[in-house]
Amino acid sequence: MKTRTAIALAAALLLSGATAASAAEVASSHSGAKQSSTLDLTRAQQKTAWKDMSGASMQNAPADFKAATGAAVPTALKVSAVPAKTARAVPALRSYDFAKIQGKLLIVNPKDRTIAEVISG
Repeated sequence: MKTRTAIALAAALLLSGATAASAAEVASSHSGAKQSSTLDLTRAQQKTAWKDMSGASMQNAPADFKAATGAAVPTALKVSAVPAKTARAVPALRSYDFAKIQGKLLIVNPKDRTIAEVISG
């Protein structure tokens, strides 16, 4: 009887630990903990993002701004969260923002406003 109780207790502890780890992983993915300074989207993912977000308002960037990976987005440009539909289709974009300028879609890390990827139409 003691052996069964010990096994049941061990199983319960193991299960509760796995549940806590799973919950922590979900929470970190929503908090942006998995963001990186650059992305490496496939061409198919880029096409999906472009299609989903191409209707966003085009903005005029400052004349001296060069849209390149790693560049800081000027404060004059408004960035918005990636739409939920796009984040579902391309999960890597879930915690990023974006801006659209001069025929380019900028994927922006919201923590430091640097460009993680530039997608051209």
